Amino acid sequence: MSSKEEILVKQMTLEEKASLMSGANFWNTMSIQRLGIPSVMMTDGPHGVRKQGGNVDNLGMSQSIPATCFPTAATLANSWDLNLLNHVGKLLGEEAKSMEVSVLLGPALNIKRNPLCGRNFEYFSEDPFLAGKLASSMIQGMQETGIAACPKHFAVNSQEERRMVIDEVVDERSFREMYLEGFRYAIEEGKAKTIMSSYNKINGTFASENTHLLHDILYKEWGFNGVVITDWGANNERVKGLIAGNQLEMPSSAGSTNQEIIEAVRNGTLAESILDQRVESLLRLVYDTLPKENVENSFDFEIHHSEAIHAAEKSIVLLKNEDHLLPLQKGTKVAVIGDFAKFPRYQGAGSSIINPTKLDNPLDELLKTDLEIIGFAKGYKRLGGKNISLKNKALKLASKSDVVLLFMGLDEGSESEGIDRENMLVRNNQIELLQDLSKVNQNVVIVLVGGAPVEMTWDASAKSVLHAYLSGQGSGRAIANLITGVVNPSGKLAETYPIAYSDVSSSHLFPGKQMTSEHREGIYFGYRYYDKLKMEVKYPFGHGLSYTVFEYTDLRVKGNQVSFTIQNTGTCSGEEVAQVYISALKSEVFRAEKELKGFIKVSLQPKESKKVSIKLDEHAFAYFNILENKWVVEGGEYRVMVGASSRDIRLTELTSVEGPHFANPYDLFQLSHYDSGDVKLVTDEEFASLLGRVPPVATWDVSKPLGFNDTIGQGVYGKGLGKFLYRTARFVRKFLMFIHKPMIANYSMFVMNLPYRQVYRMSSGKIDRAMLEGLLVMVNGKFFKGYKQYRIAKKAKKRREKENRHD
Repeated sequence: MSSKEEILVKQMTLEEKASLMSGANFWNTMSIQRLGIPSVMMTDGPHGVRKQGGNVDNLGMSQSIPATCFPTAATLANSWDLNLLNHVGKLLGEEAKSMEVSVLLGPALNIKRNPLCGRNFEYFSEDPFLAGKLASSMIQGMQETGIAACPKHFAVNSQEERRMVIDEVVDERSFREMYLEGFRYAIEEGKAKTIMSSYNKINGTFASENTHLLHDILYKEWGFNGVVITDWGANNERVKGLIAGNQLEMPSSAGSTNQEIIEAVRNGTLAESILDQRVESLLRLVYDTLPKENVENSFDFEIHHSEAIHAAEKSIVLLKNEDHLLPLQKGTKVAVIGDFAKFPRYQGAGSSIINPTKLDNPLDELLKTDLEIIGFAKGYKRLGGKNISLKNKALKLASKSDVVLLFMGLDEGSESEGIDRENMLVRNNQIELLQDLSKVNQNVVIVLVGGAPVEMTWDASAKSVLHAYLSGQGSGRAIANLITGVVNPSGKLAETYPIAYSDVSSSHLFPGKQMTSEHREGIYFGYRYYDKLKMEVKYPFGHGLSYTVFEYTDLRVKGNQVSFTIQNTGTCSGEEVAQVYISALKSEVFRAEKELKGFIKVSLQPKESKKVSIKLDEHAFAYFNILENKWVVEGGEYRVMVGASSRDIRLTELTSVEGPHFANPYDLFQLSHYDSGDVKLVTDEEFASLLGRVPPVATWDVSKPLGFNDTIGQGVYGKGLGKFLYRTARFVRKFLMFIHKPMIANYSMFVMNLPYRQVYRMSSGKIDRAMLEGLLVMVNGKFFKGYKQYRIAKKAKKRREKENRHD
């Protein structure tokens, strides 16, 4: 029996089918009134619903309808709490449903290859297992409400620099184990109904038209039956994308790509049966998520705010606590210092920016506690620079207090969509203030804010460090509760904090600046790299302290079942995140020293103990064998480790695992630095051997004219209009930084990295391809010739539009 979708497709004209493959506008799908096919809406939503009214954009510049701003993914990941992620997902779904939004664009789960990626605040972890498990739990919660989740950005979206055109060059094993594994969990366990293809190329082919990524892996191997949506403006060749499996192009192309689809069907380069399949998938999504009529959907702002506070409390990490300075006791005389205390940094910038329903600030919330807050001092200029007066006021206040609470961290201009961070540093004026404060008061507690790792050698000047990350609109109350002991910290780092950026395995490679971004480090980044080389780190993956003490005993490993006992031996209740790591003792292939393969968050009262059991999944002992093109289990002995962090292993046990013998895909003699893990020393020959081919040329060919997939930033070596556009964008950024508008200045980098094809792809039909070709002639220095070509194309476009209206 034919489905509703199949019946509708049979009734459609070719033109109607093609029209459904692009958006109707910036946020909605197309409708077909003749057949009663409705439009549905999608909005940004990794940590809040960003539904815009009036002017719309995908960079967060236009204000959206008020919604709860929950902690960002980088923050929630520190909870290691699947139940919490599921609950936050439900809350997000409820809010989306109340606003008649059908598809929420999130969660974002790209892997944190390098700490300088400007969008890391929006991603979960450096570890694909942790990221995938958290994302799948959130997706399940979101979709329980009837909306569709849209995990993003699929895949290998590892940098913001030139993100729309960069070619991410990565070997197949690293591709599968590190960059796709989290998405596999989101699809196979989370059952995501949609997924967003990323801007970048992967090994030479744009993600939105990558047959290996979409057809071979997503659909065929993982069994995905939902809808692939392009990132906004990510479409390159529409027909290639449709064939590969990318159904929906967003935003609207005003019909320009519809015509490409129609012509491809008519000339035989696109089978109409493929188009029919893509349309059926989209219709299933529309009818599955269509807002129900006459159903009252609303949410309680105050209840959701309370839940945002709870989520932050579970996710904030206590990094350091000398002399058990925290929690602060009743009546403690406290000096609150730092601009972030009064004007909190609680979310990132870009397409995820939320207009919160309310906002707690830490200073006001601390004043409500039983601490004696003796005063507040701004202490430093938020965007850097010296100010002796501010510093002296802070020092004077600190000298009168028992404890100094110093709020410091990354400002709004330091991390954003569209631009990567320049370094891992906190601004010097904050560090100098900390060091001076420690000289007048030894009891300094740092409350650190920011969405990504920073170098922290300066923490020697403080007794305690509480890392709030970007904790959402309830961060102020959550911080106050943790500082006073109303809540016991239970967050643990979902990423490693190296001592210095130079320690990072890709520090010499990141970001790719011209044609390619080479992933020469392979599987070795994050704790996999530091542990392989036994390198000292500042704070290890999985680290986080508590106000109580947990003891681990009685480890038992039986098959894929790991059980052990945790006891709270301290004097207050708390939660502990226990982590299971696996290590192959003897392997024919190069492997990480250890890999996270299980975790659980356990709540315990004082002196209470619980026996916990963790089931390892099918990939726990496996690696991806490129010769077999599948995950395989290498038979032999493995060490099972249970710990409080990757560097705090409490229990170990050996276990034997059976597995068939497979041919070794690697000649380790040719890959000696991958075998040792010392990947900063990888040679050109080694990387080519790992890839199985010579990598593409990494630099621009400056002798060629700028084309459709070249960027405005490449005008640096151009001439004519191209150089003018580049210089204008650069001047605007410098000017905005000068007048202290860092967030808007960062958006100018979005323009700098914009490929010329976007001029007509996102012009809502105002500019067509022929007109763009004329503009490119002007860009390449032949202004009058290009202008003439542009005018002719514009007149031809108007003539076609007039003929179509008469038809």
